[in-house]
Amino acid sequence: MNELTVTILMPCLNEAETLAYCVRQAVAALRDNNVDGEVLIADNGSTDGSQKIAVEEGARVVDVPIRGYGAALMHGIMAAHGKYVLMADADASYDFGHLPRFLEKLDQGNDLVMGNRFKGEIKPGAMPPLHKYLGNPVLSFIGRLFFDIPVGDFHCGIRAMRRDAILGLDLHTTGMEYASEMVVRSSLAGLKIAEVPTTLSPDGRSRAPHLRTWRDGWRHLRFLLLYSPRWLFLYPGILSFCVGLVLSLWLIQGPQTLGGRTFDVDTLTYALFLVIIGAHISVFAVSAKVFGTQEGFLPIEPRYERIFQYITLETGLVFGCFLLLLGAGLFGYAVHLWHLAGYGDLSPQRMLRLTLPSATCIMLGVEAIFGSFFLSLLGMKRR
Repeated sequence: MNELTVTILMPCLNEAETLAYCVRQAVAALRDNNVDGEVLIADNGSTDGSQKIAVEEGARVVDVPIRGYGAALMHGIMAAHGKYVLMADADASYDFGHLPRFLEKLDQGNDLVMGNRFKGEIKPGAMPPLHKYLGNPVLSFIGRLFFDIPVGDFHCGIRAMRRDAILGLDLHTTGMEYASEMVVRSSLAGLKIAEVPTTLSPDGRSRAPHLRTWRDGWRHLRFLLLYSPRWLFLYPGILSFCVGLVLSLWLIQGPQTLGGRTFDVDTLTYALFLVIIGAHISVFAVSAKVFGTQEGFLPIEPRYERIFQYITLETGLVFGCFLLLLGAGLFGYAVHLWHLAGYGDLSPQRMLRLTLPSATCIMLGVEAIFGSFFLSLLGMKRR
């Protein structure tokens, strides 16, 4: 059949109470705006007769055997006949009459158009205070910070997209985090993203919504972290390493007094732990970036490619061997001092200022050598 302009897609799981109203509103939006389109219900195994209601109201139904919000939307987008897809929940909370404002942005060349409830209207009782003042603002801020996405309402349930562009992202998640994956992967792929104001009305169903505040909020946050190795690994690793290194260089000279408090080898021990922990986390950051790029769910960044031209397996091996030699040299010097003392008792504070950095250098050297081999293995081209 010929391609339609738009498919209005609704995921559905036992939505008999509100489905007829939503389908009628969607059909009216197409008719009143003279848009060539269809209404598609991605049914996730309803047992309350939702499928029959949808067909009677003029919608097409596609059965989705895999449970989950993301699975329903994924299958619905694949089954859509429209050039564009407008998705929204079937709980009467979104206004399908806003269809023209989404289509206008898509016609201007945008690939994904998000609704923004905070720029539009949130009717009384439509959004729990925890979601309105904490959950959505915080997760939206994190999304903008991590991925530089110009969206103020990261989890709005009504959005429109160019079907071929979204299918090209090869999205995978089947749960509520699918909404985050769509936005993040669109940004990473360089798709054009815009937003329009929209309205959120109270849920028209008498039963509790499928959304679970803390569980689904954590799943969204977890997804954002996993797709940003910089914020999950690199920045914490660099911060830990730098703080530990500065403290270590300060304390390795001898006891230091600050604010009437004296800091000695005990503090030096924890400072060196910070150095080691920072190095570990930074290796994780680079490993995650290489693996994500190879697997295709993180984009190739020319900046990182240029860095890897200089940071090679051989470079890592040379640096690791240097650290091992430095650690061995400090260890040898400590043994020499012990020999001069006739292998008797020495000042613990003095010796720890040698043995702790020595052990740290040896551990970092081993990390550099085996980390370089591991990164080299991850970076091998797959056939």
